[in-house]
Amino acid sequence: MTVTATAKKSVVLPARIAVKAFAERLGLPLTTVMTELVKSGVMAAMNEEIDYDTAAIVADDLGFAPELEQTKEQVDRQSLSELIKETDNSKVVERAPVVVVMGHVDHGKTKLLDAIRKTNIMEGEAGGITQHIGAYQVTEKGRPITFIDTPGHEAFTAMRSRGARVADVAILVVAADDGVKPQTEEAVRIITEAKLPFVVAINKIDKPEANPQRVMQQLAEKNVLVEGYGGQVVSVGVSAATGTGLTELLDSVLLVAEVERQNLKANPDRPAVGTIIESHVDPGEGPVVTALVHTGTLRIGDVASIGDVWGKVKALRDYTGQPIEQAGPSVPARILGLKGAPEVGDVLQVETDPKVIRELKSKKVLRRGAGAAPVVSESTSEERPGKAQKLNVVIRADTLGSLEAIKESLNKLKHPEVSAELIQTGLGNITEADVLRAETSQALLLGFNVVATPAAESVARGKHATIKTHKVIYDLVDEVRSALERMLSPEVLETELGRVKILGVFRTERIYQIIGGKVTAGKVVNGSRLRVLRNDAVVAEGKLSNLQVLKTPVHEVTQGQECGMKFEGQPVVQLNDTVVVFTREVRARHIGG
Repeated sequence: MTVTATAKKSVVLPARIAVKAFAERLGLPLTTVMTELVKSGVMAAMNEEIDYDTAAIVADDLGFAPELEQTKEQVDRQSLSELIKETDNSKVVERAPVVVVMGHVDHGKTKLLDAIRKTNIMEGEAGGITQHIGAYQVTEKGRPITFIDTPGHEAFTAMRSRGARVADVAILVVAADDGVKPQTEEAVRIITEAKLPFVVAINKIDKPEANPQRVMQQLAEKNVLVEGYGGQVVSVGVSAATGTGLTELLDSVLLVAEVERQNLKANPDRPAVGTIIESHVDPGEGPVVTALVHTGTLRIGDVASIGDVWGKVKALRDYTGQPIEQAGPSVPARILGLKGAPEVGDVLQVETDPKVIRELKSKKVLRRGAGAAPVVSESTSEERPGKAQKLNVVIRADTLGSLEAIKESLNKLKHPEVSAELIQTGLGNITEADVLRAETSQALLLGFNVVATPAAESVARGKHATIKTHKVIYDLVDEVRSALERMLSPEVLETELGRVKILGVFRTERIYQIIGGKVTAGKVVNGSRLRVLRNDAVVAEGKLSNLQVLKTPVHEVTQGQECGMKFEGQPVVQLNDTVVVFTREVRARHIGG
């Protein structure tokens, strides 16, 4: 059955969409859509994804006018370019080039960055970096260079095509002993699509099995022609382990940046615009973000707006962790004072219009869909007394039925003090976006009958994040239950053993007393806890570390007997006080369901 209409109804479709979601967008029964797919020669299950071209053909056949949905990256890139567009060229100055390092896993990207950073510190600074953040600067021949750290950093991995708006130059790292690998090809594709100028760093040239010529030949086969192979791409042999070639590599980066000099300019006198490089919620400091300023100058006291999140900048820190008053173009800065944790890749802009600022202050921080990060109320970042703690959970499952079963099982995990909140669910394998959202929201990332994509595993390794997958629903539920139970404060059980009437205080020191008395109820056991009562009020607590009868050490004294005791604690025991002897047991609490 096809939909007939004089005018086709417009429908916006993403680049890829699951068949079930496709039917929902069209507002048609799933069977109708699947029948039309079969007519077009597409045999797809309801949870399988189809590309836009396929969906567009079917939608058109069903009487709709399809349109390709703009991705968040496209919208953000467009809005950012508009925000940083400079109208007064008289105020622009040169800024530092921003460099991102890419390449295959284990080819030495992280070690190369670490080597560059340490070398620069040894040459130009006393001491070392005290606090590592997502981006940092080095200085070569008096010129600063900003690096986005690390190579698998979510700021580049998550944005992919957005890399052009964050980085000015790329370094493609290829191991001399391993050659071009699949992720090397992926990095080349991303760099090419982003139209980034780049330098090839052939790493690990110190190894006996290193073969730089083979690397250059393999690159040529992938249409990357370095100097000496008929191309103009600069290549440098380096060793992150020995430090060989690092100066030459930085010189080459500056040389490539010089060609891009016209694009490396910004106006430091305007309100700041930047991109979020890192974002998380610190238990002590609240939301903490690292931003890379593109243009303008970010200052303490500025009101920053980032998507649905805003806040006044209360503190700024540089890449060494030291407090700074401001951050100009191409400078990475850690920001404190926001009301929530925005998503990595979001655009930051400083608001100066009093009306806009008043509107920001009057609105609450909105949740950002299913992947919302924890937010902090305007009045305080502390949990309100009596309010249940929430465990954020991100789940990917193989089918909708599995997902519904998991949700139902998790709903049975009830406790007045803690609860599990599904901030994002989805069907299919765990992606890099899932890892980033889980990390930003401090969420548990779980999969049921699915696996993590290589890109997701790469991001997880860079973030030291944990992805856990299960084949049995009960195991997944137990994973969540255990995490909730770890959030519960332990149960403390006290058992009173006996009571002693104090008849004498023989010695008083700073941290203990030697006392004597008569057991009036129960028994006294050496090693027990002691609570001192005076007029039925508790005045102190301590520990019984030595128990004697007639100067003979004993383990236990019963009712009616007199004994001597060493009371370890605040020395306040007096004659006629009552000492309660008890045991204290700390037990972990459990959640039913």
